[in-house]
Amino acid sequence: MLDLLPVLVFAIAINKKSGKIVDGSNGDVAADHYHRYKHWQEDIEMMHSVGLDSYRFSLSWSRILPKGRFGDVNPAGVKFYNSLINGMLQKGIEPFVTINHYDIPEELQQRYGSWLSPEIQEDFTYFAEICFKMFGDRVKHWATFNEPNLMAKLAYFNGKFPPSHCSKPFGKCNSGNSSTEPYIAAHNMILAHAKTVNIYKKNYKTKQGGSVGITVYMRWYEPLRNITDDHLAVSRAQSFEAPWFLDPLFFGDYPHQMRQILGPNLPEFTEGEKQLMKNQIDFIGVNHYKTLYVKDCVYSLCDLDTYAGDALVSESAERNGIPIGKPTPVANNYVVPSSMEKLVMYLTQRYKSIPLYITENGYAQIGNSSTTTEELINDTERSSYIRDYLTYLSFAIRKGADVRGYFVWSLMDNFEWLSGYTIKYGLYHVDFKSLKRTPKLSAKWYSNFIKGYEQIEMASEESPKHMVS
Repeated sequence: MLDLLPVLVFAIAINKKSGKIVDGSNGDVAADHYHRYKHWQEDIEMMHSVGLDSYRFSLSWSRILPKGRFGDVNPAGVKFYNSLINGMLQKGIEPFVTINHYDIPEELQQRYGSWLSPEIQEDFTYFAEICFKMFGDRVKHWATFNEPNLMAKLAYFNGKFPPSHCSKPFGKCNSGNSSTEPYIAAHNMILAHAKTVNIYKKNYKTKQGGSVGITVYMRWYEPLRNITDDHLAVSRAQSFEAPWFLDPLFFGDYPHQMRQILGPNLPEFTEGEKQLMKNQIDFIGVNHYKTLYVKDCVYSLCDLDTYAGDALVSESAERNGIPIGKPTPVANNYVVPSSMEKLVMYLTQRYKSIPLYITENGYAQIGNSSTTTEELINDTERSSYIRDYLTYLSFAIRKGADVRGYFVWSLMDNFEWLSGYTIKYGLYHVDFKSLKRTPKLSAKWYSNFIKGYEQIEMASEESPKHMVS
């Protein structure tokens, strides 16, 4: 069967050699999970050998619909995902499927500016319904988006991701408006999610029996100074994080702090849209990596942060020269496992004990020309990281959080966006020349943990399902 090369916004931006990828690489081949039959079969065997009962992956919009609703379905893309899903199920591994993880068909960017136009809502629901028709008889967990809050920030606030829109002081781009565009894009994503869930509930849920949620990126914040201003800054920063997307889906509107700060720059929902959105979510997926201090920038002089500056705060990883947690090889990534318990309880209390999945959490190694394979494989720090974060997750479960699963990021080393191949999150090492997969010590530790040979301080007899993305 003839396959079609997906034409997506991110790939085009990378291949223009913009200099944004730190090692000058691209994701054309990466770990080659897609192209080589033996690799995805081997990858399923890896999942099975670790002991996973679920695996999280995303569908490439451009692989299935290269031109969106303006073109035909690519049968080769559909065939691959059917084979992957069937292969997983044969090994007792449940697919946990994300409909959109950043990539957009270039056709939609060229036609109407993708997420800046309400037209994208029709394209997204069209794509989602094709996915439900093609795969929904076997997929029981759907996430509409992966990290849409991060996508809106990186693409339209600081311009680090394509289409690289931003304005000063938050970034230097050739076009864009950081004061309005992130919120327009997010508005369209939220409505696209709500319409997708509505379609699923009306046309597919009774027969297919699945659930549809959304996966948000979530940092945890602590006050830099023990003063009221910085405690309020923490509350603002959190409101501009996950609640930016979640509050409309539970309460019908954005957090009041966003309304207060952004004013008319924050789009309004119609009454009909508010009714459509409310309670259109079955679960929340949470991707958590970072914990940082924040300082108030309303009553204190400071430079607004290029990530969280719209909340009128500045981020920092240190207080009086002391890091917030144990350093990792990646800048501003520190090990603060207690944040896992805090953020899970924050979501549980804010959203009335909604089912939660920790959809990404992991430890990054640095890989460069001087790093040996042996050094990368002996990743004892990753095992300790996973153990400690799972321990604090168990504390949240003891307090009543309805946590249904935990996914390590990631099964294998891969192309990590702007970091290229310089950072490694995998339980399996990938030689990107030969594409050979080799289990790291963490893969063995995690497998032993799943099988009951390694222990953490568990809070109850019910532990989260052991998953990997």
